[in-house]
Amino acid sequence: MTTTPQLTLNNGVQMPAIGLGVYQTPPAETTAAVEAALRTGYRHIDTAAVYGNEREVGEGIRRSGINLSDVFIETKVWISDFGYDATLHAFDKSANKLGVDRIDLLILHQALPSRFDLTVDAYRALEQLLADGRVRAIGVSNFMREHLDDLLAKTSVVPAVNQIELHPYFRQPDVAAADAEYGIITQAWSPIGGITFYREGTHTSTLEDPTITAIAAAHGKTPAQVLLRWGLQQGRSVIPKSTRPQRIAENFQVFDFDLTADELAAIDALDTGRRGGPEPEAVTLETFGIAIPEA
Repeated sequence: MTTTPQLTLNNGVQMPAIGLGVYQTPPAETTAAVEAALRTGYRHIDTAAVYGNEREVGEGIRRSGINLSDVFIETKVWISDFGYDATLHAFDKSANKLGVDRIDLLILHQALPSRFDLTVDAYRALEQLLADGRVRAIGVSNFMREHLDDLLAKTSVVPAVNQIELHPYFRQPDVAAADAEYGIITQAWSPIGGITFYREGTHTSTLEDPTITAIAAAHGKTPAQVLLRWGLQQGRSVIPKSTRPQRIAENFQVFDFDLTADELAAIDALDTGRRGGPEPEAVTLETFGIAIPEA
């Protein structure tokens, strides 16, 4: 079985470079997807409180027969639970749903620029959870450079990870550079782009892009495998999402080839600068405030 390469976080914790994402995976399908991924060789599962499937992630891990200590679990605190005490309670809700005492990586799901005071208080709660040993690493998601600068001016622990939208059509080089300057691992959500991100032109997704399909053909790989390899070779964590066992397995077969410097550059050049997800400033409690149920 393939052994997943590890990324070393800024506090020395090892995190598998590739993980299974379960965004928009219905709870009824999540358990089987997680079980299939772990049996394939994945050892990193990424979920979030707002996905509504943490309980099923925990069940998938238990059903897989893989020792819990061998699985790296990452989840996220939603903006509705920002604030010091609320975020401490958010940990309890997630841990109870997952069926664990400790979470490997707990991150803030958004920056919440309109209430950055709550964001800072939430992050201070993560710092406390880290100090108490209830989480092994802490981080953020969808933080832009200015959000990182502001957070780090008011807190003491540098995030281990910043999970952002990152694929060939939207690379966010400025955010990735800020992460690198601070010693933060950039983790790509939607690393394939795929059908979730449409581009004007004759083709509709990264999987049909002629540059990418040509590189895939040259290596005898699929476009999705090339896109994951592109992310991994540039030092990023990637968390592709699928519920189909065949695709889950395919996405894991990305450690037996290398892209050339020219191929990496050709994929980099596809950047359109167009975001697929919501603009960070548009994420407010009024527009995205969703109550997270108790465990």
